[in-house]
Amino acid sequence: MTPDLWMLAAFLLLLVAGVPVAFSLGLSGAVGIITGLSPAMLATLGTNTYNSVAKYPLIAIPLFILTGLIFERAGVAARLVRFAQALVGPRHGGLAVVAVVVCMIMGGMSGSGPADAAAVAMVMLPSMTRAGYPRPFSATLIASSASTAILIPPSVALILYSIVVPGVDLRALFAAGLFPGVLAGASLLIPALWLSRHHGWEDPRDVERPPIGKSFREALPALFAPVIILGGLRSGLFTPTEAAVVAVAYGVIVGLVVTRELSLKDLWGLMGEAAIVSGVVMLIIALAGIFAWSGTMLGTFRHLAEWVIGLSDNGALLLVLIMLAVLAAGMLLDAISIYLIMMPILIPVMQHFGWNPVWFGILLAMNIAIGQFTPPVAVNLMVTTEVAKVRLEQTVGWALIFVAAMASALALVAIFPEIALWLPRILGYNV
Repeated sequence: MTPDLWMLAAFLLLLVAGVPVAFSLGLSGAVGIITGLSPAMLATLGTNTYNSVAKYPLIAIPLFILTGLIFERAGVAARLVRFAQALVGPRHGGLAVVAVVVCMIMGGMSGSGPADAAAVAMVMLPSMTRAGYPRPFSATLIASSASTAILIPPSVALILYSIVVPGVDLRALFAAGLFPGVLAGASLLIPALWLSRHHGWEDPRDVERPPIGKSFREALPALFAPVIILGGLRSGLFTPTEAAVVAVAYGVIVGLVVTRELSLKDLWGLMGEAAIVSGVVMLIIALAGIFAWSGTMLGTFRHLAEWVIGLSDNGALLLVLIMLAVLAAGMLLDAISIYLIMMPILIPVMQHFGWNPVWFGILLAMNIAIGQFTPPVAVNLMVTTEVAKVRLEQTVGWALIFVAAMASALALVAIFPEIALWLPRILGYNV
């Protein structure tokens, strides 16, 4: 076998054997160096791992992870739920609408689907179960709604995409993700409302509507968070990385002073949790640097890109095939791993067909979002089924309904790129 095949075969075999993605990337990259270059080139491993994480924009990732944890512990989700219930009012499917809306707002704070799913599930699942919603349905709806966090800014996945793809403005990506994220959430409301009314879940007579004024005042600090982050970015007051620092500081103030549900002891523990999660992410990025360097030196990514381009001269058909491949990858891998593994191959394809890199990044993010609640892995579903105390296989039927709904939103953004590109253009970003 050629060194290219040795490296790819080693990566696939390690994944099948259950080796974590980070170590699969690093070890297969080392195999490529040994078989295709020289064992002496293993001396570059330290340099490659360091260069992969020694990037200033990556500082935003652990900070936004910490932001999500702080807002979750500060009782923000419960206040948002009460406010959304006050707006929606008692009706069939009202709690389903509340779950989707709150997930989207929380996504504008955490940038992480699993964190969003955990925060909302803890608050919404008990009340949805009391209202008559089946727990597998509720768990699936929250998991699918939480996947919009990968689109609605700030998004950890979009931060990484801006680093992997040269020349892409992160502010433009954040702006481009807003409308597709809202569209994805709205697409979930249609089947959720129809199913609720069809099955008669949630009798409006049994639901008490919270007072709008009081619930709005309680939710105001949470509603201000996305405004502060996006407003500061738009005004140029701070960079995306500095926005992460501002978000953490604001979350601490809200938790300690406003809601008073956060203590200094809690904050210390949350910093430890954020460090653990961030450590996993950074380990993947660091060891992926070995894989990327090896694949670049061997020409592996160039060969794979040429093979993909050679599949068809029809750009639309090839885009569909790429989306299906990314969806399949999203069922098994996390967003960070998908970007690091697939983007070296997809960047030449994107350039060959002249696809807008901002629009293409949003399509990939929407596809990965669908993968977050599509079994067998479905990281968001794993979180919500654990909270709901149901088996993952009980959610498959519901998940397929929401996959179809969000896939329709993905198709609209693919057919009409201006859904993603209109806002960054209006804001003056280079797209």
